[in-house]
Amino acid sequence: MKEISKLLGYRESIRVVDATLRDGGLCNDFYFTDDFVRALYQTNLKAGVDYMEVGYKASKDMFDVDKFGKWKFCNDDDIYEVIGENNTQLKLAVMADVGRTDYKTDIRERKDSPLDLIRVATYINQMPGAIHMIEDAKNKGYEVSCNIMAVTTAQEGDLKVALEMLGESPVDVIYIVDSFGSMYPEQLARMADMYMNVAEKYGKKIGMHAHNNQQLAFANTIEAVGDGVDWLDATYNGMGRGAGNCLMENLLAFLKNPKYNFYPAVVFVENHMMKLKEEGVHWGYDLQYMLTGVLNQHPRSAIRFTKEGRKDYSEFYKEIVGLD
Repeated sequence: MKEISKLLGYRESIRVVDATLRDGGLCNDFYFTDDFVRALYQTNLKAGVDYMEVGYKASKDMFDVDKFGKWKFCNDDDIYEVIGENNTQLKLAVMADVGRTDYKTDIRERKDSPLDLIRVATYINQMPGAIHMIEDAKNKGYEVSCNIMAVTTAQEGDLKVALEMLGESPVDVIYIVDSFGSMYPEQLARMADMYMNVAEKYGKKIGMHAHNNQQLAFANTIEAVGDGVDWLDATYNGMGRGAGNCLMENLLAFLKNPKYNFYPAVVFVENHMMKLKEEGVHWGYDLQYMLTGVLNQHPRSAIRFTKEGRKDYSEFYKEIVGLD
């Protein structure tokens, strides 16, 4: 049972990361207007958010620049044009997937970039590539985190080896990522214990990135806080791939650090997130995402189900369990 002080007390080490442009960009192919991005930036400043993830550093050789908005690629010049020099306490971040980014050329030296944090995303079988990317970013002067994706499908022994490799690397933060929204708080507590042991051994921080397939993203993030996890991802109104993420407005309202203010988040959701939904951008909990979450499956089949406008949930269930 959690000590009440861990849930109700103020912890200076907590860091809130806004992933709306990056995870949310998976819902609309990163076609956010400049006005939206500026308003999001100003909201994060007012709300006291620590980091704003502005999108991906995706390879232009692998992804067609004409089929995605600019935040799929996050050119430094685009960041400067929309956000400016960012002479504030708010730090800027991008995510770079192992095998999907030209990081050696597209991620410049920190002194020449508006970015502060590089978030490396990897699967366990890509760990050597992830370590190389982490070292490259560190050598360029960045803070670096690593998201090990789909850990609920990994064997525990493999995960422990991967965590040891990251512990021995120069990475600053190691993330627990519930990619499929399949974790329950009790499972997360055991997972967090494994990660925290590595963090204490090597002097790292641990982060949490939750998906909402079973409507547990916020609950799991709270669980993580109680387990000592310091870095917390969230998105405004939960905008993110499939069922979405932990809602920023919920998280800011929960945290007791007086630096955070959830009212600007409420205003932003009212003025901007609701507009996106009215324009037809779709995200959030729905039955098809619950089904893939319960089955610990990637939500791609549920995303396809949604795009096709299907409502035959029982038939979809039979398909994904192999009864079709």
